[in-house]
Amino acid sequence: MLVLKIFRAAEWAALQAQGESQGAPVDIADGYVHFSTPEQAQETAAKHFAGVEGLVLLAVNAATLGDDLKWEVSRGGALFPHLYRNIRLSDVTASYPLPLVDGVHVFPAEVLAQ
Repeated sequence: MLVLKIFRAAEWAALQAQGESQGAPVDIADGYVHFSTPEQAQETAAKHFAGVEGLVLLAVNAATLGDDLKWEVSRGGALFPHLYRNIRLSDVTASYPLPLVDGVHVFPAEVLAQ
């Protein structure tokens, strides 16, 4: 199963340069890296990244994260994946640009089909 992380371009560049990251400011504040499932990702983008251009969608195989990935109740009572360690560049199986078209982020079909 894939879990997804939305990063701003600078956050993605920092992960690539440093090899790992505590995540975005909200992740650092909360003490874990927020992920979404493919079913949750579009709502996450609309709620937390409305109108933001230059986003990158990172795909990670949840099974490779082991016990550091916890499923916890969040928005609307749904279980969301939270990573209780830094995200590593080696965790990322794919990255995709997340273009903004007419105010809506366009997700790659192959990711949403997961």
